[in-house]
Amino acid sequence: MTAIIEAINLRKTYMMGKVPVEALCGVSFSVEAGDFISILGPSGSGKSTMLNLIGALDKPTSGTMLIDGVNVGKLNDARLSELRLKIGFVFQSFNLIPRLSAKANVELPMSVADMNKARCSKRAIKLLEIVGLKERMNHKPTELSGGQQQRVAIARALANNPRFLLLDEPTGNVDSKTAHEIMSLVHRLNKENGVSIIMVTHDQELARTARRTIKMFDGEIQSDMVN
Repeated sequence: MTAIIEAINLRKTYMMGKVPVEALCGVSFSVEAGDFISILGPSGSGKSTMLNLIGALDKPTSGTMLIDGVNVGKLNDARLSELRLKIGFVFQSFNLIPRLSAKANVELPMSVADMNKARCSKRAIKLLEIVGLKERMNHKPTELSGGQQQRVAIARALANNPRFLLLDEPTGNVDSKTAHEIMSLVHRLNKENGVSIIMVTHDQELARTARRTIKMFDGEIQSDMVN
């Protein structure tokens, strides 16, 4: 199997005023294509910092973060923007644009990547069909339930055929029944479509639904186990 993500002795230090705070303390792990892993830990464990590094939203203070063999720490802003197009982000708060329809929200990252309008439209409809929302494609986020909004967010994250999906507390803003439906969709994407999944969560039960769990505490990996 091919490693799509490889973290080697990652350290990340933030300054709180004049006091250095080490958010990551020499973390190493890898993620293979087609894998489904959860990064589990309480608030302050370093998992959000890890999310930002995996998503190419930040660079490590030291160590190496490789995405598809590319060293994130050595990229300029333009190359980082290009790399982020390979990553599908799904956030707890959905982050949909309220004035746009579900279809237009899904089309947006394809437009940013300069895909032509006809292809954008065709792929957006296909993706909304995959997540079970084709019949709601012309509805705006305010006309959709929380679970439906999260499905639109997942469809949008898949728009540019990303190398992996990065899920940040994907069920945090929905009820337990909807959470089950969302995770069923995520598992189907992983098993049937081969989408690689990295899920960040503080929920142990949710973490156990992944194939593998990396447990973090105080900026270090406590365990890395197959579920």
